[in-house]
Amino acid sequence: MTAEPTLYFITHADVVIDPSVAITDWPLTERGRKRMAALAASAWLWRLTALYSSTERKALDGAAVLAGLTGLAPVARADLGENDRSATGYLPPDAFQTAADAFFADPTQSVRGWARAVDEQARIVAALEALMAEAAGDAAVVSHGAVGALALAHYSGEPISRALDQPGAAGGNYFALSIPRRQVLHGWRPVDPS
Repeated sequence: MTAEPTLYFITHADVVIDPSVAITDWPLTERGRKRMAALAASAWLWRLTALYSSTERKALDGAAVLAGLTGLAPVARADLGENDRSATGYLPPDAFQTAADAFFADPTQSVRGWARAVDEQARIVAALEALMAEAAGDAAVVSHGAVGALALAHYSGEPISRALDQPGAAGGNYFALSIPRRQVLHGWRPVDPS
């Protein structure tokens, strides 16, 4: 049993990348669903009292996998969404990585019309604060990598940096926060450790 109520921030795993579909509507791949289901081996999953999700399809899909395991009904919230990249929509991988690097490197500037990192950090932190204020025990959020990195920076007391981004390119990682102390208990870990 955890010593204190904990919030688990989980990023959705592998998605079907389809340039003809809005980014917010991309589903999880079958591998992504299996990776999310691997959380069943985590003792903390069974202690959850609440489950939240971004309203984006990939996060909803991930939360649905966890709901199927735990029986919890996920609560979808738009304020748990990924940083707003609607100005560009899909970008090819190299262009996306360049833009993401710039997003983290200069948090007070908009990159290619994207929302500024400082504004997205304020939004995701406000959302997490609201959830933690109402938490009656351990809770989990299924969300996205970039806003996860922004939240991790805030709760670690670190400046915004891509160095705090989740490892790998396929998502499917989580970190944990002490709800009463608002401190990071551990950084990124894979949903499916091998």
